[in-house]
Amino acid sequence: MAVKTVDESTFEKEVLQAEKPVLVDFYADWCGPCRMLRPSLDELADERSDIEVAAVNIDENLDLADEYEISSIPCVVLFKNGAEADRSVGLVPKEALEALLG
Repeated sequence: MAVKTVDESTFEKEVLQAEKPVLVDFYADWCGPCRMLRPSLDELADERSDIEVAAVNIDENLDLADEYEISSIPCVVLFKNGAEADRSVGLVPKEALEALLG
């Protein structure tokens, strides 16, 4: 399944109310490390049916970035049952994202 683009109007439904854990990539188009991380997220979205993978553009969704205290990107946040369960900041290998998922 592809990475879903989520914004302030869909975040609650797609992330906080999701039945599965959701790995959310907070990114910006101008961020080189964010672009380098995206293939790993795409692979996880395709390989794992037990999770959802979503992406939030922080430049277009400043309120979400503020609410979740995103100060450095890329920042990948794992949400379970509507709450933040874990996070990873910076460019990390796919294995580190898998470890985040448990």
